[in-house]
Amino acid sequence: MYFIGIDLGTSACKLLLVDEKGQILNEVTKEYPLEFPKPGWSQQAPEDWKKAVMEGVPELLKGFDGAQVAGIGAGGQMHGLVVLDENDDVIRPAILWNDGRTAKQVDYLNGEITKEKLSKLTANIAFAGFTAPKILWMQENEPENFKKIAKIMLPKDYVNYILTGVHCCDYSDASGMLLLDVEHKCWSKEMLDICGVSEAQMPKLFESYEVVGTVLPEVAEALGIPATAKVVGGAGDNAAAAVGTGVVGSGGCNISLGTSGTIFISSDKFGVDPNNALHAFAHADGGWHLMGCMLSAASCNKWLCDEILKTKDYAAEQVDITEEKLGNNHVYFLPYLMGERSPINDTNARGTFIGMTMDTSRSDLVQAVLEGVAFAIRDSFEVAKSLGIAIPTTKICGGGSKSPLWRTIFANVLGIPLELVKTEQGPGYGGAMLAMVGCGLYETVQAAADALVEVASTVQPDPALTARYEARYAQFRKIYPACKELFAQLV
Repeated sequence: MYFIGIDLGTSACKLLLVDEKGQILNEVTKEYPLEFPKPGWSQQAPEDWKKAVMEGVPELLKGFDGAQVAGIGAGGQMHGLVVLDENDDVIRPAILWNDGRTAKQVDYLNGEITKEKLSKLTANIAFAGFTAPKILWMQENEPENFKKIAKIMLPKDYVNYILTGVHCCDYSDASGMLLLDVEHKCWSKEMLDICGVSEAQMPKLFESYEVVGTVLPEVAEALGIPATAKVVGGAGDNAAAAVGTGVVGSGGCNISLGTSGTIFISSDKFGVDPNNALHAFAHADGGWHLMGCMLSAASCNKWLCDEILKTKDYAAEQVDITEEKLGNNHVYFLPYLMGERSPINDTNARGTFIGMTMDTSRSDLVQAVLEGVAFAIRDSFEVAKSLGIAIPTTKICGGGSKSPLWRTIFANVLGIPLELVKTEQGPGYGGAMLAMVGCGLYETVQAAADALVEVASTVQPDPALTARYEARYAQFRKIYPACKELFAQLV
């Protein structure tokens, strides 16, 4: 049997072909464009996701027997507003997770509806990237399009709809819409009323490992797979990545260094951060998790190298950052290129270098970016610790985790061992694992993780370096509060 894992990312769709032993047999990546029609806006054409899957799967199966594909599972970028009309046609480009146009709607929800009420209804407060504020924005700014809405979906759910014809969503992804009663795993009627939509416009809810349907005959023929292939609910990208790194059950932790950055803490019990600095979401294993999310992580390094230093050789830019320089950099970087979510929730925040002098070098700037992202993740790490959550070790995944230097920085900024798993394919591998559970190969997600996930290497923190970073982090924490009022004035 074969299983297809889909990682529907922000810049590309990555497809994995996995056998029943968990071995990755092939992979294909299909890139697609992002639209930035105004500063702080970010959107994408759902048709591009469909094209990526419909063209990518046949490529993935070249040289393999497509008839052996038993199941498909997707992990996808969260929060994006995908709206369909009564004919299931896309009404407008999807408004993405890193879009910042909804400041007014976020203020309304957190202020007039109140954070307390939102937390009671959904276990979370409003953030600019969440789906509910986008619905309110559309209602106010695109009333004609708003009237056409027959179905509201999330990005990977649109792909599942293309495959099966079923309007579906899993609990982990739905948790980030601010429309789900996370504790009781059902749509919040009161939140739907606040947003002016009905439950009939929402997709049917599933656990991530539950089968939502089989592949439509005409789609199966086009892809070269059997119409009996099962499609599972899948998960939001961070929950899927956590499954792929074995962070399931109680007390696991995973850091994802992709376009965005997250710290993900799994639990078998429902719980909410009293200050709502961390998100309280359902997990793909049937439990729950707390998560801190920063909007720009590895994308900060990509921006610096691509746009400022004019190079694609990221590894070469890190060569001059030797061990004695770690924890001794005089330059700091606030990684808020798209505003920020956890834990500061400030759409006005901006990327900032501070501390530069005439002897500041190119590599100092690169080091400041790598350290700034790690410091920002630690901000959420500290919130979790303040709740009494013990985090003795963490897994790490995502494109940024491929840098040995960045892994060293993270282990010492956090002061805990950092584990890299053998099969580091994040959401796509987690999606394939969920499909295995849906197809009955494993009884539970925990069983799949126990059987398939193996630690390949561990970075241990160095006490002396950890101490140096402790001092640097104390300074880093002072920079944003000093700049906060200025950021608001610069908008």
